[in-house]
Amino acid sequence: MSDQLTDVAAQAPPAFQVVDAHVAYDGVPVLDGVNLDVPVGQTMAVLGPNGSGKSTLMRAMLGIVPLTSGRVLVHGGPLRRFRAWRRIGYVPQRLTAGGAVPATVREIVASGQVALRGRLSLPTRAHREAVDEALELVGLTDRARDSARELSGGQQQRVLIARALAGRPDTFVMDEPMAGVDSANQRALAGIIARLRERGSTVVLVLHELGPLEEVIERAVVLGSGRIVHDGTAPEPTGACARPGHEHQHPHPSPHSPDSTDTTTAAEMIRLEVPGRD
Repeated sequence: MSDQLTDVAAQAPPAFQVVDAHVAYDGVPVLDGVNLDVPVGQTMAVLGPNGSGKSTLMRAMLGIVPLTSGRVLVHGGPLRRFRAWRRIGYVPQRLTAGGAVPATVREIVASGQVALRGRLSLPTRAHREAVDEALELVGLTDRARDSARELSGGQQQRVLIARALAGRPDTFVMDEPMAGVDSANQRALAGIIARLRERGSTVVLVLHELGPLEEVIERAVVLGSGRIVHDGTAPEPTGACARPGHEHQHPHPSPHSPDSTDTTTAAEMIRLEVPGRD
């Protein structure tokens, strides 16, 4: 990051502020008094075992999950009043866009510009160039005309990042981008996130483990039983599963688990990706 970007980040309010956040499902605490500031321009990982509350924290920061008590501020303002959603690039864990429709990679990436240019306006040259730039950044220029269904899981994850990039946000929130992704694509994703960091973007990643992202993560926040149990440098990996680039895939919680990564509904996804989501 340049000195100029550093100065701007230092003067700006945090990208996210979480103040004494509590979330409970059916009376069972999932977040228990979480306090967290994410400075502009920081690359931060939220770690923790299944059920720790890490995915719930991410969803609370975006307004998908309501707080039982506490508050969230986004770029200096209360979450409930935040309207500049074009500044936020959300990257879900898996590709659902297109469904049974054989959407091309380029079409899916271009859909990330809805908040930028509006639903009914035609794309301009600048919009098309932004899509080209996003595809180049994630290394998928040569697959732009292919159906996204033909891609590997890791390549589809890169499509989702490109979709977020196409809207040219300054803040990215990524939900388990390494889940089920082979080691080659994990390294590719780490390279993409490194370039976002160099640009001065704010990046928050929910992760089960750091893997090859260990070198690009500036700060690691670890949750346990709904509370922050570590906040600082990345904790030392323990066991073979924590080594960068491994291809072991961890079981995920059931969809009924409070911290399951599969509970976001289609309506919630639309709220994140379409302007005027209030």
